[in-house]
Amino acid sequence: MPSTQSVHKCQDSFGKMRQKCLLICIWLWTLLNFSFINASSTGLLRVGLRKKQFDIDRLHAAKFVRKEYLYLQNQGLVLPTDDSKADVVSLKNYLDAQYYGVIGVGTPPQNFTVIFDTGSSNLWVPSSKCYFSIPCYFHSRYHSKLSSSYIKNGKSCKITYGSGSISGFFSQDHLQVGDLVVKEQVFIEVIREGSLTFLLAKFDGILGLGFQEISAGRYPPVWKTMAKQRLLKKKVFSFWLNRNPNDTTGGELIFGGFDQKHFTGDHVYVPVSRKGYWQFEMGDFLVGGKSTGYCVERCAAIVDSGTSLLAGPTSVIAQINHAIGAEGIVSIECKEIVELYGKLILELLTAQTQPEKVCSRIGLCVFNGTSSTSAGIKSVVDEQNIDSSSRNADLFCTACELAVVWIKNQLRQNQTEELILNYANELCGRLPSPMGESAVDCQQLASMPDVSFTIAGKSFILTPEQYVLKVEQADTSICISGFTAFDIPTPRGPLWILGDVFMGAYHTVFDFKDKKIGFAKSV
Repeated sequence: MPSTQSVHKCQDSFGKMRQKCLLICIWLWTLLNFSFINASSTGLLRVGLRKKQFDIDRLHAAKFVRKEYLYLQNQGLVLPTDDSKADVVSLKNYLDAQYYGVIGVGTPPQNFTVIFDTGSSNLWVPSSKCYFSIPCYFHSRYHSKLSSSYIKNGKSCKITYGSGSISGFFSQDHLQVGDLVVKEQVFIEVIREGSLTFLLAKFDGILGLGFQEISAGRYPPVWKTMAKQRLLKKKVFSFWLNRNPNDTTGGELIFGGFDQKHFTGDHVYVPVSRKGYWQFEMGDFLVGGKSTGYCVERCAAIVDSGTSLLAGPTSVIAQINHAIGAEGIVSIECKEIVELYGKLILELLTAQTQPEKVCSRIGLCVFNGTSSTSAGIKSVVDEQNIDSSSRNADLFCTACELAVVWIKNQLRQNQTEELILNYANELCGRLPSPMGESAVDCQQLASMPDVSFTIAGKSFILTPEQYVLKVEQADTSICISGFTAFDIPTPRGPLWILGDVFMGAYHTVFDFKDKKIGFAKSV
């Protein structure tokens, strides 16, 4: 007969073994049930989005970086190239981005706060090998040695943007997005962050959701890897951005489908017209129910979750500012052009001169066959004045092009010469400030007009409450127009960028199987 001590030892051993078996069973059940629910049963992956307060100082900094970026873009320095040793990634700034979420990279996952950006296609996070760049020390960094699923790639990558550059190299590792694990996703380990942009940023990296065509290294974006690994029920992802400033929930990004409670009615779909960005053809743009005349013959537009505002050509933004009473700077050059050449522009347009050739006929621009460019002033005796003279020529050419758009629009409405020229002169005073933004009177929202975009033949309306952003500064509310001027040159431009102002009003579905974008009214 066993002793009492032996019985207690046996019971203790059995109890420990039973607890261990129970824990193993619970772990296995959780793993199997978890995988089944998230990957097989619903096929939907939900990622909660957070939202940071809109900051006017960051908006100013963002506009500065964007203008510098445009200069490099015009010089052909920011587009991916196949024949270079280091890929160059087209990186816009994200200082004014508001929505972000958390992902995990590696096994076990190392967490990073990222912007989910439909305007780029690469995933990148700071690397532990980022030794000599101050911004890296203010963000989470990826340690490849701490991940059991890390795969070395090593190909170099350079990201060029307005006021500096970011460089790094490609690696592969498992990516955790919400509750889903994407295996062996290629991403960029950044080893240099040479800009104020990323020192001030509240996020660690970017998760690009654009097409592979604009991906550095031509590596597949995350959504394409998800589809290849059959992790999604449908080959779509959707954004719901919560614009309620009093709600702690920022929104939701869903891979594999969408949630009916986030919108009302049916989605209106429009085909992707050019892969790279999520780009489509947009119809007429109206202010207060009246056409601006700018997109009557269609305009290119992209949906960009990485941009807070709604960006468009300066000529149209000035018309919007005029209609909503936004205060911009008075452009001396613009008013001078209207005063000196307004009647001539009017006569040329009345004589059926092609609008894009009017400014070249006057001698302020040079027509290159598709669009006008600055005529420049080369024959200047004092070489030190060449740069300033060229800048003035650019301003006069731009002012002339703006005047052509405005005068053409008024001619369509059969206005008199006096009214047309007065209108153009008024719009000169509504040009956006140097930083791009324009202030409006918070007390006048009720009297401001609706603005609407025509997409797939349907009208998508934004009310003043939707396109005006309230910013708290020094215990005072400042209202900022949600429209900002952003002129993109041909052949890519002119281009509208529908950022969070638009996506907050309209739930957006990105269908990468049928290459289309859907919009429905958000709730």
